[in-house]
Amino acid sequence: MAYSRVIPNYDLYGDQASPEWSDSFNFEWIPQRSQPYNWVIQPHRHDTFLQLLYLNSGQVDFLLDDTHWQAQAPCLMVVPCGHVHGFRFSHDVNGPVVTASQKTLESVAAVAMPELLPTIRKPRLISWQDEMRYVDQLVPLFQTLEQESRAHAPGHVAVSTSLLLALMVQVHRIVGVLEASGSAPHQPISRQARQIEKFRSLVDRHYRQQKSLQAYANQLGMTPGQLSRLCREALDMSGLDVINARVLHEAQRELVYTHMPIKQLAAELGYGDDAYFSRFFRKHTGLSPSAFRAQALAQLHRQHQSTAGSD
Repeated sequence: MAYSRVIPNYDLYGDQASPEWSDSFNFEWIPQRSQPYNWVIQPHRHDTFLQLLYLNSGQVDFLLDDTHWQAQAPCLMVVPCGHVHGFRFSHDVNGPVVTASQKTLESVAAVAMPELLPTIRKPRLISWQDEMRYVDQLVPLFQTLEQESRAHAPGHVAVSTSLLLALMVQVHRIVGVLEASGSAPHQPISRQARQIEKFRSLVDRHYRQQKSLQAYANQLGMTPGQLSRLCREALDMSGLDVINARVLHEAQRELVYTHMPIKQLAAELGYGDDAYFSRFFRKHTGLSPSAFRAQALAQLHRQHQSTAGSD
């Protein structure tokens, strides 16, 4: 791919750009747009639209401004408005493409999650191997976006923007995982970081089942000692600490935001004995579950009164 003297500006490749003030959202699959152009999308830009492309099969040669990247599925490309980009896809490529008004998305993010704005505005190629947290949440969001794009129902822009915001939150989380592992977003994650993320992904999936460190280690093909040593090197905590922290986080969230009885919460988290759960909770927080709930709710009430008084 090479630059032409004038970089075309499109809404979608091959379509004339619409006015900046228009709200637009489009969902399609990569072959729909690229196959008619022999799998090559020449360099162009979108002055007002953000694009997200998710490859679930095939390969891509990705031009982004002055840099070429090569990647194979699975990978995700974020192309904010104004950046010149082009693609050369393999013939077996597939995956969704979302094109949406960046200004609309940013206006929502500025209120709901201001720290998301740099993620929306920075172009990226994100690739990964094996299991990594948050990646498995991408496909359901893309599928729901596709359904919304076909609906033509009232509130279409509001719903699609909300779904796209949720999708960008997952991108933000994935980038955070890569950066915490010391891997640049355009590089494959290191072997050690892959193992850690696979472990944390398994814990996220099974923490309610009270699986042992041995069970997780078996799934990862290592001993409990190796897994804990890996966690201490990467996270400065043991493997058991990782499991307990995930259970504790969920317990605290349920105590604050639901009215679930302690006995039921213990059962939900895999504890057959609520007294044992209470001892676990007190050991890690210094409070009983009921005392923690009362303290947290009182704090939320004070914050609400403070906010209401300032209005």
